Amino acid sequence: MNGYQRIRAALAGDRPDRVPVMLHNFLLAAREAGHSQRRFRESPAAIAGSFIQAVENYGYDGILVDVDTVTVAEALGVRVDHPEDQPARWAGPRLSSLAQVRDLPPPEIEKHPRIRIWLEAVRRLKDYFGDEVYLRGNCDQAGFSLASMMRGPAEWMMDLIDEANREDAHALLAYCTEAALAFLRLMAGTGADMVSNGDSPAGPDLVSPAMYAEFAQPYEKRLADEAHAHGRPYALHICGNTTRILEAMLATGADALELDYKTDVRAARDALKGRAVFIGNIDPSGVLALGTPALVEAKTRELLEVFAGVPGFILNAGCAIPAETPPANLRALIAAARG
Repeated sequence: MNGYQRIRAALAGDRPDRVPVMLHNFLLAAREAGHSQRRFRESPAAIAGSFIQAVENYGYDGILVDVDTVTVAEALGVRVDHPEDQPARWAGPRLSSLAQVRDLPPPEIEKHPRIRIWLEAVRRLKDYFGDEVYLRGNCDQAGFSLASMMRGPAEWMMDLIDEANREDAHALLAYCTEAALAFLRLMAGTGADMVSNGDSPAGPDLVSPAMYAEFAQPYEKRLADEAHAHGRPYALHICGNTTRILEAMLATGADALELDYKTDVRAARDALKGRAVFIGNIDPSGVLALGTPALVEAKTRELLEVFAGVPGFILNAGCAIPAETPPANLRALIAAARG
């Protein structure tokens, strides 16, 4: 089997010839290719070339094409900083009050330069790898995360606890989800084998399961449904310990959940078995970036043991792998997966 076939088998509930590996490694890939994050996010050639070099260096099975968490937000008018060698980051809200959602024009992201760069990079990668390496086109953030950036994280949380804001809160979520849906449709058109979103602040580390169920999950489900309408499997990522919302995340219809290292892996295995693929969840900082190859190997083998005999498993870090990660640690993770 090649990498494409391994990940397709895992998603189909079949048993691949070995554990497939899909890395969330855009920070490290850019650095190893000699690109600053500014150069990386501004050039489809740099994005595609970085991942090509990484796959050829490490021999893993699936590429997760990611750039940052603010591209769609920037296309919606959120203020964004562009550091030289860090990912682009949130710098200020678009809305000074939630009521301003009533006056927003329709979300139009298609012509934004950074959206187009991201899409062109995925097209180049698909042209290069064809059906040899599996290609997951990440579609930036889902509606809850985008709404948080539109209002500002603290202001958004305050908005949600005031019952008087419920109608406007859902209006903003619907608006942001329309933008996320637009990016997902564009990504499906690149030929990416799979699409995905992060909804970083939607988990129990920041909001209650009840708030997740009302304000995030229904909008994530719309994204999963749209992916399926375009014939693409869908993966969902939420940061932090998602153990308490695993059932609700599964109810989105996502084909795979990419889970943080804080999530209880045994609870996740039992919840996802036969229903969705588990993607993850090695600690990207404490283990991959700061650990030794021996620690990486040990932690990877522990995780592999938990999922022994479970076909719906793709090995990855629990979130983005830091740029400072030693190559030897990444090789130790991949070697452990190969047995």
